[in-house]
Amino acid sequence: MAVKKNQLNHLAIIMDGNGRWATKQGKPRVAGHYEGMNNVERITLAADELGIKVLSLYAFSTENWARPKEEVAYLMNLPVRFFDKFMPTLMEHNVKVNIMGFLDKLPRKTYDVVQRAMAETADNTGLILNFAFNYGSRSEITSAVKEIGTLIETGAINSDQIDEEMISQRLMTASFGEFSDPDLLIRTSGEQRISNFMLWQLAYSELAFSQKNWPDFTKEDLEKIVIDFQNRHRRFGKLDESDS
Repeated sequence: MAVKKNQLNHLAIIMDGNGRWATKQGKPRVAGHYEGMNNVERITLAADELGIKVLSLYAFSTENWARPKEEVAYLMNLPVRFFDKFMPTLMEHNVKVNIMGFLDKLPRKTYDVVQRAMAETADNTGLILNFAFNYGSRSEITSAVKEIGTLIETGAINSDQIDEEMISQRLMTASFGEFSDPDLLIRTSGEQRISNFMLWQLAYSELAFSQKNWPDFTKEDLEKIVIDFQNRHRRFGKLDESDS
């Protein structure tokens, strides 16, 4: 009997190594961020071809504000450049844009452009391109716990009613429904950590690490990792007949 391949519905990527790519090229770090932005389009289209439903990209963390001011300012302007350049392509491919994170903390220009991108693609029904921007998973979970705490204080619920589903429904991925948890996480640049990214949602995700810096990560690299994922034995903490 043929072994059924794992279905990849939600792919998450930590796009690491832009700065190191630029340094190796003898260029300023921001040049790496620009080339990394261009690679977002290439990998998005590749993910769409593979039939992936949700592509979550870690673009800017709550910790990234500690970087040099000039670099942060450049990163805050990247969404403006990205959507100005690639919106026609996203629309052509029926891609729906979602931005998750603490968006109220963004500069006004950045906030306006990400809101506009979500509004303009709201009716698209294809791949969901989900950017995590000013996102941190511990803060996300803390916000969810506070919201549940308020429900308890007001008497709307009691503590016995709290379960995993209640917490999941208050996370920033809740709108993805059955695809809220990534099936696979990829991190580029050779680093092997998850850096405060989707700590709850990644509980049973498969992990893959590429030695390539993000600007050098190609469609072919993605396809190889996806094939490996499809042939993995996913147990979700359980045993099956092949383990006995």
